[in-house]
Amino acid sequence: MHKRLFALLAILLSFALLASACGDDEEAETTADPEPAAAEPEPEPEPTADADDDHAHEDDDDHDEAEHDHEDEADHEDEADHDHDEDEADHEDEAEPAMTDVSVGLVFDIGGRGDQSFNDSAAAGIERAAAELGITFTEASPEPDGSNRGELLQLAADAHDIVIGVGFLFEPDAAAVGVENPDTMFGVVDSAMLDSSGDTPAPFGDNIAGLVFAEHEGSFLVGAAAALKSQTGTVGFLGGVANVGGLIEKFEAGFNAGAKAVNPDIKIIGDYITEAPDFDGFNAPDRAKETSLAMYEEGADIIYHAAGGSGAGLFQAALEQSEATGSKVWVIGVDSDQYNTADASVREYILTSMLKRVDVSIFEMIRSVIDGTMQPGPTAYDLSVDGVGYSTSGGFVDDIAGQLDDLKAQIVAGEIVVPEVP
Repeated sequence: MHKRLFALLAILLSFALLASACGDDEEAETTADPEPAAAEPEPEPEPTADADDDHAHEDDDDHDEAEHDHEDEADHEDEADHDHDEDEADHEDEAEPAMTDVSVGLVFDIGGRGDQSFNDSAAAGIERAAAELGITFTEASPEPDGSNRGELLQLAADAHDIVIGVGFLFEPDAAAVGVENPDTMFGVVDSAMLDSSGDTPAPFGDNIAGLVFAEHEGSFLVGAAAALKSQTGTVGFLGGVANVGGLIEKFEAGFNAGAKAVNPDIKIIGDYITEAPDFDGFNAPDRAKETSLAMYEEGADIIYHAAGGSGAGLFQAALEQSEATGSKVWVIGVDSDQYNTADASVREYILTSMLKRVDVSIFEMIRSVIDGTMQPGPTAYDLSVDGVGYSTSGGFVDDIAGQLDDLKAQIVAGEIVVPEVP
């Protein structure tokens, strides 16, 4: 009985609880309770010092990487700039000289290259112009009798901007061809290129220049050297061709005056290989040797030549005379520093050389045309501009160089006037 009562009470209690739960659900649907606010994130813990350092290092690393990348780019740019600069520098180093469109025709005197003197000096000048000014050139030499000088000049004028004749014998042909080719510039070595047919000498044309030298002034210095060095008291002069407008006589006059200036008692022997119109004397070494040996036998121990390619015969004579007698004799070269151009076997006999800077005159004439400053008529090369002088190769005149330089200074100052006629 009691068990039934308890069971009934339990059932009633269950219904009561069920009804209460149903009432709660109906109320929830009518008014919804507000949704709980979204949970705020828990605050992150304050970074520790180690964490700051790590973060800083990471930032620094990032910054370093950025800087490194920037430096790499800068280095790359610097390298690129450097390479570009080097390329430009290399290009500048390898660049052709500025003037490459000017051409020159050079016509040598009889004998052409290889005379170790006059023509070779001219060759040195044209080669320097090619190297430093960028010109191009061709060269030619006349027949032994010189009969085709005019033809060669005309051929050169047809193909070149500048034509240069090496030697005074080109004067008449250069004057004629120059007038016929007014757009071509002409230069002649050893001629003033002045027309003397009128009352006053005047240039043959505005395009014709003369390159002249004070050979007598340079010869004065080597004449003094000969007299100072002579052991016998006798010296000699050997000319190539006499009576060619007084040109070679200028060498002789200066040499004689220089020797007499330092030793009034000096004996001077003079001779010429040929006389104009025979111009073989400039290219006759065998005859020069014969004449020179006769001078040595007469007592000369130093001989100065103004004989172009014939000078090689004088050098050989000095060697043979020295070996035959056991007493050394000397020669004095001309135009070029012949100690440097002559055969090695005869260099020890070359006391000095009278330098006639044909090379400089040709270079300067070409440059003046390029610069637009060429002057018609004569341009003089004397001691004051070192257009003439003496060489010291071999050291054989080192002990008297001071005396020679004093004489040079007196000539330049006008205290000594050197004669041009023997």
